[in-house]
Amino acid sequence: MTTTSRSLTGLSQVEAANRRAAGQGNNIPLKTSRTYRDIFRDNLFTFINGVYFFLSLVLLVLERVSDVVVVTAIVLLNVVINIVQEIRAKQKLDNIALLTRPRATVIRAGQELDIDLGEIVVGDVLVVRPGDQIAVDGPVLTAEEIRVDESLLTGESDLVPKQVGDSLYSGSFCASGTACYTADKVGSESLASKMTAEARQFRKVLTPLQRHINTLIRLLLGLAIVLGLITLLRMILGVSSFTSGIQNLVVIVGLVPVGLYFMITLTYALGAVNIANQSALVQQANAVESISNVDIMCIDKTGTLTANRIFLQTVLPLGATGQSELRRLLGDYAASAAASNKTNDALLQAEPRPRRSVKREIPFNSAYKWSGLAFEESPGMYILGAPEVLATAVPDTIAETLQIYITDGANQGLRVLLFAHSATVVDQEDGEGNPMLPPLTPLAMLYFGDELREGVHQTLAEFRQAGVQVKVISGDNPATVAALAKQAGLGDDILAVSGQALAAMDKVVFNQAAEENTIFGRITPEQKARLVKSFQDRGHYVAMMGDGVNDVLSLKQANVGVAMESGSQATRSVADIVLLHDSFSALPKIFLEGQRIRNGVADITKLFMVRIFAFSVVIVAIGMITLSFPIGIKTGTIVTFFTVGIPPFFVTLWAKSKPVKADHGDPFLHFVLPATITLSLVSILLYLLFLAENIGPILAWLSGQLPLEEVGRQITREQVIRAQRIAETALVTMQIFGGLLLLPFLKPPTRTWVGGAPLSRDWRFTILAVVLMLAYGVIVTVPGLRNFFEIYPLQSHEYAGIVGLAIIWAVVLRFTWRRRLLDRFLGIPISPF
Repeated sequence: MTTTSRSLTGLSQVEAANRRAAGQGNNIPLKTSRTYRDIFRDNLFTFINGVYFFLSLVLLVLERVSDVVVVTAIVLLNVVINIVQEIRAKQKLDNIALLTRPRATVIRAGQELDIDLGEIVVGDVLVVRPGDQIAVDGPVLTAEEIRVDESLLTGESDLVPKQVGDSLYSGSFCASGTACYTADKVGSESLASKMTAEARQFRKVLTPLQRHINTLIRLLLGLAIVLGLITLLRMILGVSSFTSGIQNLVVIVGLVPVGLYFMITLTYALGAVNIANQSALVQQANAVESISNVDIMCIDKTGTLTANRIFLQTVLPLGATGQSELRRLLGDYAASAAASNKTNDALLQAEPRPRRSVKREIPFNSAYKWSGLAFEESPGMYILGAPEVLATAVPDTIAETLQIYITDGANQGLRVLLFAHSATVVDQEDGEGNPMLPPLTPLAMLYFGDELREGVHQTLAEFRQAGVQVKVISGDNPATVAALAKQAGLGDDILAVSGQALAAMDKVVFNQAAEENTIFGRITPEQKARLVKSFQDRGHYVAMMGDGVNDVLSLKQANVGVAMESGSQATRSVADIVLLHDSFSALPKIFLEGQRIRNGVADITKLFMVRIFAFSVVIVAIGMITLSFPIGIKTGTIVTFFTVGIPPFFVTLWAKSKPVKADHGDPFLHFVLPATITLSLVSILLYLLFLAENIGPILAWLSGQLPLEEVGRQITREQVIRAQRIAETALVTMQIFGGLLLLPFLKPPTRTWVGGAPLSRDWRFTILAVVLMLAYGVIVTVPGLRNFFEIYPLQSHEYAGIVGLAIIWAVVLRFTWRRRLLDRFLGIPISPF
């Protein structure tokens, strides 16, 4: 127990149990992912489902029961699949997330206990140390220079000093110092239940692909609204009947790609499960895909390049104090500090000592990079910290000698610290509230060793293969970090710069230095965040990995925040991804999984856009020419099911992690625009051809056997209805075959199919297309299925003609892609190949 909490006894276990029974416990839910209620609500009660429900009621009134059955079946199939998959993903993620659930330290009956947050009761005395989360609201009882990060609550990054009597709020974190406080407001009365949500909402940023898809969905929603208004107007003017108008509205609502939205949600959920198998917990859903965009990975030296098992290697005396006395003082210093850290642990392991009474302590802070202790029975104060910083408080002649020792240790990859003594106790602060160094007398130079993390060479090599630059941002000496980085295989030509040098640079020079250097040493938390911002300003997509409270600012600034499981509660709460078991080697695998998910989502988006835009153009064009709606509910459902119902599931399932390289052009537009334009044209011409061919007077007029003025007199309503059904079947068949032929174009199995996408040599997509074509063949040949889906039977030679036309379309489409005809027509480079 620390000196801060030693004199406090807290509640007894009996008192705590009685208060919990009285409803004074900190009853907060474990919010690791979406609740079951959220999953059911978001999948069932959507705007589109509401529209379908209303239209289905109208169809029931009109006795179109079979149409309602089809609409209901499609909606329920989509909903059930997504709910089942999301629940499976939630259960697995919840089980894993229990490992990283924050805990609190309370004092019960005079003893410190580590308990779950839900076990806290009103009146409990809690202990908070650097990096700890403030679990509940309450006043400070005792404090030793405590500073709190309240940025998640206020948006201000400045640390807030807290004195006895000041209130601490859940959702904030202890940045330095140790304090005890009383639990005053718990459960729903405090901010604890909102802390995680607020931390993640603060970081909620859409990925580039999400922004792209959202724009497309808004565009399609606008198109559906316009077509819907036109259909309503036709109903009001009597151009179309009420029944057919409602049926047309159902088809138009299907233009909004809700399936794409749900497929992306499902892909993210399954990706989170796959990443969990790589020993990582996804806390922000889109981080699964977002991490695939990363081209700069910022890491620390300790715990990433090294195993964070530091040990005291050498104590180099600098004055008259002998080796044994120095080791005793170092042991006393480490044993008496209120908050332990890896450095103190290494000192205690080398020289175990009992705790001594302390009259003044300045805890370590990464902003000023040193700590201090004044013992009750000893004069002055002992200081331990970064030698470059402490050297500013020693005589110049000694500082020059210190620099030699610093350089010698750093070049060996050793961590170098200076142990010094001040004749006076530190009692002054600078303008930023940081303690000011008094004149110092150097006592010893300390050299600490650390072993490289197992597998770090392979991990860094995998980063390079994935095209990700690694930047090492550390609080250690830049030469030390550079030496270890070279040993880890980061390269022999890497450049290093110190935080002091960066502080003296203007913005332009700073940004240039950030781009050119790989190693950044003696960096403050504010400089970390500034470096991340500098990378982003230069167009980079940045991931930041941290483990301490000093990393919170930079984690927030980064596009993707990654925390270690062993890190502070602060970093775990704001991070998008938490590495379980501190598995640094899992990161490259997570990058590859992110690339796989991004590629899968991009591919299914292409299929959805071709299907919807081509369908929309056909509806508008045929409606303008014939004043009729070319497709019904059931036939539209068949097209949707075969082109963007079944294929997207397998496209995402079979997606690969191969990075998409497009130095110029736009792979999305290159694939979608030619496919949409050509499929729309051939579908419109095919529909009009079958329509004209099956209305005798029109065919006679086209052949010159009947005057134009006689055409209208000889056309009967029965002829028009029959011709429309035949043309509709031809249109549906063409749309299905065209949509399925896009699969081998999307993932070309041979060079013959290369045009819209790079060669993949994956035959599964082609086989899937063939299987689905055969399935459609079963529907059109089985009378019961054909009649249910209102598909008019065509002659064998007509089906053969449509198949032949689809093959000709595929050849023309490939020619359009390969010859870059759209690029030439628009005058801009769209093709990425």
